[in-house]
Amino acid sequence: MKILVDEMDDGMDEKLRNLGYEAYSVKKLLTEGKKLRTDYSIINYARENQMILVTRDTESGQACAENNLPCILLDNNEIFKIVVEKLKSLS
Repeated sequence: MKILVDEMDDGMDEKLRNLGYEAYSVKKLLTEGKKLRTDYSIINYARENQMILVTRDTESGQACAENNLPCILLDNNEIFKIVVEKLKSLS
């Protein structure tokens, strides 16, 4: 399982690698010269390399959903679910 972490969460790739995942960062790939400046390029790179995209970008998440591409969207709804679960565990 290969994972592509969007720029906003650079560093998560390293944490995922420490857990045994094959993870890459858009930001680090940019420094290596990859052309990943647009959402389209990032999504296409993930598709071509059979990667799961981890992003906070709602438009990228929607594009993945519309094109049946694996994606983990870390939007406000997902963060809210985490907050509610943690609150339940404290009750």
